[in-house]
Amino acid sequence: KAKYTYSELQDEVAALAAALEDLGVRKGDRVILYMPMIPQAVFGMLACARIGAIHSVVFGGFAPAELATRINDAKPRVILSASCGLEPNRVIAYKPLLDQAIDIAAHKPEAVVVFQRPQVAAELKSGRDHDWQDITDVARSHGRKADCVAVNATDPLYILYTSGTTGQPKGVV
Repeated sequence: KAKYTYSELQDEVAALAAALEDLGVRKGDRVILYMPMIPQAVFGMLACARIGAIHSVVFGGFAPAELATRINDAKPRVILSASCGLEPNRVIAYKPLLDQAIDIAAHKPEAVVVFQRPQVAAELKSGRDHDWQDITDVARSHGRKADCVAVNATDPLYILYTSGTTGQPKGVV
C-alpha cells in the first residue's frame, strides 16, 4: 500500500507494538531493524517508541559480519526484518544474511519478525522466527493495541552506529 491515513498508521503501529509486547519486549529493551526503506520500517521504529523500546536501524543488505557486530553490541531482544530488499537491477534476500549474522553473533535474539514481501518468501526458523502479518493479525484479533508508555525526556530512543571504518562501530545513543 502506498499511502496510509493517520488512523491506519496508528493502527499498524499499535498492533505491531502489541505484538512486540507479546514477544516480551518491554521499556528499555533493544530492537534491531534490518529492513529496506518501506513503510513497515517506520511502523517498527514508531512501535518501539510507543512501548519505550530502543531501536537501532541497520540498513538492509548489510554484510552478516557487520550486522553481527551490531547485534553483539546492542543485544536486541527482537530483530525486525523483511524477506528482501529491492534495488534497480536486483532483489536481495535479507533473511539468509540475517541468519548468517545471528549464527556468527555471540548474542542471540529471542525472536525475529519478518515482513514477507511478494518478491521473496523467507524461510522462517521454528521457535525463533515470526511472520509480521501473522503476529499483528493475532494482536488485532485479540483487540490488542499497545498504549503509549511514559518515558523520561532523557531516556534513549535509538542507537545509531558509526561506520566502523576506524575500528569497532560505536553506538551513539
